[in-house]
Amino acid sequence: MKVLVLGGYGAVGVPLMEEFRTDPAVSAFSAGRNAARADVAVDLTDQDAYSRAVSGYDVVVNASGFEDVRLAQQAVRGGATFVDITATSAYCDALENVDGPVLLGVGLAPGLTSVLAAEAHRLGSGPVDIMVGLGGGELHGPAATAWTYGMLGTRFRDPSGELVRNYTGMKVFDVPAEAPGYRKGPAVRADFSDQHALTRDLGVSVRTYLRLDTSAATLGLAAMTWAPPLQKVVPKKMWGSDRWIVMARTETGPTLWASGRSQSAATAMIAARAVDVIRQSPIARPTWLHSVESTESLQAGIPALVVRQT
Repeated sequence: MKVLVLGGYGAVGVPLMEEFRTDPAVSAFSAGRNAARADVAVDLTDQDAYSRAVSGYDVVVNASGFEDVRLAQQAVRGGATFVDITATSAYCDALENVDGPVLLGVGLAPGLTSVLAAEAHRLGSGPVDIMVGLGGGELHGPAATAWTYGMLGTRFRDPSGELVRNYTGMKVFDVPAEAPGYRKGPAVRADFSDQHALTRDLGVSVRTYLRLDTSAATLGLAAMTWAPPLQKVVPKKMWGSDRWIVMARTETGPTLWASGRSQSAATAMIAARAVDVIRQSPIARPTWLHSVESTESLQAGIPALVVRQT
């Protein structure tokens, strides 16, 4: 299988290329504007050049953070399956309307979160809460930083129909004692794209909450959403670790959770696994990861990933 990784030398692209190098079934090539760092030099804003660059590949993985639905449209026209790791809701809405094979929600959040939520729904009943905990000490790529701060002051539609301001609606989540780097603490609502797809697909309300690994950092996000210009004084790398945790729970069933280090590396592992899944079982239309993966199959494909129940 011939794979092109857009943003192949970025925060997610580098560990993703390393994952592909260990798979003899995959020939992977990195793509980006810097010819000295990329196997394929291409400016993603130049549609003609991009169309030529993606020709001849089986899969195109967008790890660039650049969100333009035309990237998917051009890739599928050229015969490739398009895989995207983005969490932006409006962009995912556009990807769902592409006429061709697109795999959405591939990464830690969305991605692993979606699979956990689907399993929590199977084991329990009622609405599903997802909690995403990210380490403030990880030096994220510019796209991830822009996504986090770009939601300050913005609103999204809750399953109830009400508009919710990002980083409000605080809820306290108990964290398993076995999860290193996290304690019981507050989390706030955040517009991760998979909660909308899951609400539709599972037939129950699904809500996603975000926290950082310190309560102070989480409360800082909650304060900045009322004064977005404050982001200018926040350092790119905050105090904290690179540890992450994701959880999903219903009103009656067990809490499912997983944790680890480096959000970027985790996203890369799941993206590599997703490419293997569609290699074995090709898709023909826009599809979310939770429709082709389960907690059991995901753990079988990624030995380092352990999903626990409490």
